[in-house]
Amino acid sequence: MLTAVEIAALGLSLKVALWATFLTLPLAVVTAHFLARQQFAGKILVETLVHVPLVVPPVVVGYALLLFLAPNSGFGGWLESIGLSPAFKWQGAAIASGLMAFPLMVRSIRQAFEAEPNSYREVAETLGISRWQQFSRISLPLAFPGILSGAVLGFARAIGEFGATITFVANIPSLTQTLPLALYSAAQSPGGEDTAMRFAFLCLVPALGSLALSEALTRRAKAKAQQA
Repeated sequence: MLTAVEIAALGLSLKVALWATFLTLPLAVVTAHFLARQQFAGKILVETLVHVPLVVPPVVVGYALLLFLAPNSGFGGWLESIGLSPAFKWQGAAIASGLMAFPLMVRSIRQAFEAEPNSYREVAETLGISRWQQFSRISLPLAFPGILSGAVLGFARAIGEFGATITFVANIPSLTQTLPLALYSAAQSPGGEDTAMRFAFLCLVPALGSLALSEALTRRAKAKAQQA
């Protein structure tokens, strides 16, 4: 049986990860399609900026969010004045988690778009089909398994986010304390080894399930590409 603290942390983690995935996925699809199709000066710089959260410590991302969105900053103060400040709230955890998951989603979805045979677009262009119709009727349906795989992978990354989250929204029980943060608190408490172990197990279950589903979807997408 789960304790009230475990239920609260699990529920908050699922809510944060779902919202992070939901908010990030459309931007990830657009970015992945743009990078897969376009060649332009400075593309390497854009690709580098997209993947920055993968190579810097998560605490750097959280600190940047804190500087930009904290109530004592210019933009953060304006958000606070209209009641939309995400700092030290679960919404901020969703933003931090989504930002950390974004590069993984883009990489997975981009591969799906790049797997589309060029002949499909060439035939569509000879038939006078617009770019938007090519995207919505050809590229998007073909890439759907990869998009779904990227969404699942992003969810797995978001549900396990720690560094950026604790830096931006702190570790407040029932408000911003997700599973990784609850595990950290338990591990830092005297005699909290058993509780920490339970939280570790709760972290593993959705993460491993999401990774297994993402791998299955990726293999399905590759099989479809080979058949095409």
